[in-house]
Amino acid sequence: MSGRDGWNNPELGPFREEIEALLGGEAPLFWAAMDEPALSALRINSLRAGAGGAAQAFSAGKVPWEEMGRYVKAGLKPSAHPAHAAGAYYMQDASAMAPAAVLNARPGERVLDLCAAPGGKAGQSAQRLGGEGLLVANEPDRKRAKALASNLERLGVKNALVVSALPEKLSERWADFFDAVQVDAPCSGEGMFRRDPQAALQWTPGAPKGCALRQAQILHEAGRMTAPGGRLVYSTCTFNRTENEGVVLDFLKGHPEFEPMEFELNGVGRSSGGMLRLWPHKIQGEGHFVAALRKKGAPAPAPQAPGRKRRPNPDLERGVQALIREVLGRMPEWMEELELSLEGDRLMAAPRGLPPHDGLFVLMKGVCLARVKKGYIEPEHALAMALEMDQAARRAELSEEQALRALRGEALPWDGEKGWTLLCFMGMPLGWAKGADGLLKNHIPKGLRWN
Repeated sequence: MSGRDGWNNPELGPFREEIEALLGGEAPLFWAAMDEPALSALRINSLRAGAGGAAQAFSAGKVPWEEMGRYVKAGLKPSAHPAHAAGAYYMQDASAMAPAAVLNARPGERVLDLCAAPGGKAGQSAQRLGGEGLLVANEPDRKRAKALASNLERLGVKNALVVSALPEKLSERWADFFDAVQVDAPCSGEGMFRRDPQAALQWTPGAPKGCALRQAQILHEAGRMTAPGGRLVYSTCTFNRTENEGVVLDFLKGHPEFEPMEFELNGVGRSSGGMLRLWPHKIQGEGHFVAALRKKGAPAPAPQAPGRKRRPNPDLERGVQALIREVLGRMPEWMEELELSLEGDRLMAAPRGLPPHDGLFVLMKGVCLARVKKGYIEPEHALAMALEMDQAARRAELSEEQALRALRGEALPWDGEKGWTLLCFMGMPLGWAKGADGLLKNHIPKGLRWN
């Protein structure tokens, strides 16, 4: 969808009228920008040592409103490079980095991303938390929730709970719990028309009103889960007022406990009434809308996780010792901060202070460390992605050609020690292999291997 004839398509008449009303004399600049190619961008993963160096080869300059954001040089595909599989960066439209930048999660906070798939904004908040505090990421669609969990795992996020539930089911249990809540609401997607012409072809005049009804429901539930003194950021990737200012203003009318929270985005400008738009003719990025709200009241002290006197668990202790002996060599500091448990044959390390989640569909709870069986232990891929290179007892630094072979599931020649070995590329983890008989036998999960 490009060119004057494309945007003059009669079926897009109401969309064009909305843009003309919003922009007035600026509209010609907008339509000209919509005919330009969309820019690719990535966000460097600050949870990975060495990630900045890995991303440097692709960088065409910084995204002004996100410190870790970089535009991608034309013609390059960072997602096809082994550094992507190692979690060095996350491919994300530059404008889509704005909402989490406004939310600005702080170490130690309890953060909720209510509509989190595929994980860009959740991963961005995880970086800001820096392993301190709690990230809860929810996605009602279970297939998309799996992609969300996989992406957070690839980025090495250790302090996350990923669930799949409707917002109204969560708000029944998690009222006033979170210091910061992100709602990147499902929308009509007008801001993505330049990047995805098919979205424009599927757009209908009734789409904004239908989306706004669902957005209002989601925002209501998000408000219930925001703690007094907490922040609630609402965003869409669409242009119309119905889904943007309309939803926010209606929410404020019905929720007097909230007030607008003004903010400023470098390279974009200052909000008005707590709301700000990103226009493709004004910035290097697609269309986006961001609103920041604050729940009135003084923040309450974070509740302490109830102390539990556990009975000694010999099976758990044996599993931990086997993991240290056969895989790690020593227990990393981050693991000591998490709560270790044995769930069936799975050795788990979960964040402390989790909200009640029994009965929910849980896809990720901290880091699944290993499968423990009598006389046998097998480290999980999640553990590999949570480690730094020097935290494994054995590691193999691979060349780019070797890394690509490993990602295709191939075994590699090996003259090192036998046993579980962390495959690394540029000092970052790719997964496990087991050294035996002169080979590193590949244990990267089949579903993550490249064709």
